[in-house]
Amino acid sequence: MRFFHAEYNMYHNSIDINTYAGYILRIDCNVAEDGLRTTPGSQCALNALAIDEPLEYARLAFEGNLQMWEDAEDDLELI
Repeated sequence: MRFFHAEYNMYHNSIDINTYAGYILRIDCNVAEDGLRTTPGSQCALNALAIDEPLEYARLAFEGNLQMWEDAEDDLELI
């Protein structure tokens, strides 16, 4: 069984992921979000995701689905 711990690092604007196997990974949010098409509302939602659910943010970044998530957030704003 694999265990992960992720938290938002406000000093580096990154997601720090620690595994209990001793690995440490840092995702730079600026690099992960480079080139995304966002609106102010979806950018706010993305920031909240990084702070409140950093492991989910990391999963979306690794899978390359941040833009799809942003687009879904934009669609929710229209409703």
